[in-house]
Amino acid sequence: MDNTAGHPAETGAPAEPVCGASAPQAADSFRNLGLSAATLAAVDRAGYTTPTPVQAGLIPRAIAGVDVLGQARTGTGKTASFVLPILERMLQPGRAGGPRALVLVPTRELAVQVKDEFEKLAHGSKIHCVAVYGGKPIKGQIDKLAKHPAVVVGTPGRVLDHMSRGTISFSALDMVTLDEADRMLDIGFRPDIEKILRRCPESRQTLLLSATVPPPVQKIAARYMRDPEIMDFSTNELAVETIEQRYFTVDPTRKFDLLVRLLERENPRQVIVFCRTKRGTDKIHEKLSRRRSLQADEVACIHGDLAQSVRDRVMRQFREGSARILVATDVVGRGIDVSSVSHIVNYDIPEFCDDYVHRVGRTGRMGREGIAFTFVSPEEGPQLTRIEMRIERLLKRDEIEGFDAFDRRPKPAPIEHVPTGDFHRAAAPAAEAEAEPAADAPKRPPAATLLGKGRGPKRHRRAL
Repeated sequence: MDNTAGHPAETGAPAEPVCGASAPQAADSFRNLGLSAATLAAVDRAGYTTPTPVQAGLIPRAIAGVDVLGQARTGTGKTASFVLPILERMLQPGRAGGPRALVLVPTRELAVQVKDEFEKLAHGSKIHCVAVYGGKPIKGQIDKLAKHPAVVVGTPGRVLDHMSRGTISFSALDMVTLDEADRMLDIGFRPDIEKILRRCPESRQTLLLSATVPPPVQKIAARYMRDPEIMDFSTNELAVETIEQRYFTVDPTRKFDLLVRLLERENPRQVIVFCRTKRGTDKIHEKLSRRRSLQADEVACIHGDLAQSVRDRVMRQFREGSARILVATDVVGRGIDVSSVSHIVNYDIPEFCDDYVHRVGRTGRMGREGIAFTFVSPEEGPQLTRIEMRIERLLKRDEIEGFDAFDRRPKPAPIEHVPTGDFHRAAAPAAEAEAEPAADAPKRPPAATLLGKGRGPKRHRRAL
C-alpha cells in the first residue's frame, strides 16, 4: 500500500483526518496478530503473554502498512503496540543511509523508557536503537548516531538539533511514530515536529498515539498522515475504573501536615506527590526528607531544573523501588510507566483538567488497583468541579480522623464541595461571597469561560 504523507498546503489543511474510525480487534494471543516467528520469540522472551486491547487493535494495522491515529492512555501497553511493528519492519530489507524508524516523544524520561522497550524486545538481534534528548552531551549522541542505528527515539528539539548539524539523516526512513502527541503540542513542540516531518520521506508510514485528540492533533494528522485509520482505545471514563479517586478540603497552611498524616495512614508501596512548581517540589522534598519517620533515601525529587544525570538516577531509583516517595512536577505526568505505584497525591490541584487525568494515570497501571488523592483549598472548589466534569465522575470526600484541616484563625468560611448529579457546584455561602478578596488574588475569568474550556485560572508558570 502506498502511504504517501502529504506536506501542508499553503492555504492550510482541514482540521480533521478524513478516514473513519476502526473498532479495536480482540485477540487472546500475540500469535494472532500477524507477527513473524522472530518477533514472537522476542515477545515470549520479554514475558508478554496476552495482548492488551491497544496492542491487539493497532499491531495488525501497523504491520499492514496503514497510517494509524490511535487514541489511548498510557498504562495500556501502548509502547509495545508501536515498538513491535517497527521491529517487524526492520526485519525486512530497506534503504541505506540512515535510521529506518523515528519515534518522537515529549520528554527525556519517556525517550529513555521507549529506548529500553526497544532494547528489551530487540534483544539478541542486530537492531540497535539510540535515544537523543537534551540535557546530555551531544557529542556522545553523535558518536552513537555514527554507528548507523536502525531506530532513533528522541525529543523534537534535540532531533532538530542533530538535523541542523548534519549528524542525522532521514533519507532512509520507513516509519515515524509520534508518541504522546497531545503532550508534545501542549508544551510547544508543534513547529519542531512540523519541520521534522517535512524533512522525512513522503513514502513513510506514520503512527500517531495520543491520550486525547484535540484540534491541534487532528491538524497534524490531516497534514502529515495518509488516510489515517482512527482507532479509539480510550474507555468511556478518562480515569480508569480501577483507580479510586478522593479529595481533601484543606487550608494551604495545613497541606504539608495533611500529607504527612496521609502517608502514615496509607503506608503506600510507592507514591508520586505532584506539585505545581519546581520550587514547591524542592520544598516538599526537603521537608519530607527531614522527617524522622522516613529515611532520606526513601524520598526523591524530580523536576525540569535538575541535571539530566540526576533525573536519570532518580527515575532509576524509583523504578527499582529504593525510592518509595517521588515528589514531582508534571515532568513525569505522562509517559512514565512504573507499575508498582500504588498512590498518587495531587498536593497542588493541577492547573489543567487533562493534567489531572495523566497524573492519576500514573497508578492503576495495566489494570492494577490504585488510589489518587487531591488536596483542594477552599477557593479551589470550581477547579475541582471542572475536573469532575472532564472525567464525568464525582470524587469522594475524605477526612483523617483527629486531623483539623483548617486554620481556625478568623477568616471567611470555606467553600463546601457539594457534588450533584449534573456536576454543578453549589453556591458559596453569602458570608464568603461578600468577603473582600486578597490584594494579590488573581483575577478569575468569567465562570462561563472556565466551564466552557475546562481550564482553571493560571496562577503559576507551568513547570515541566
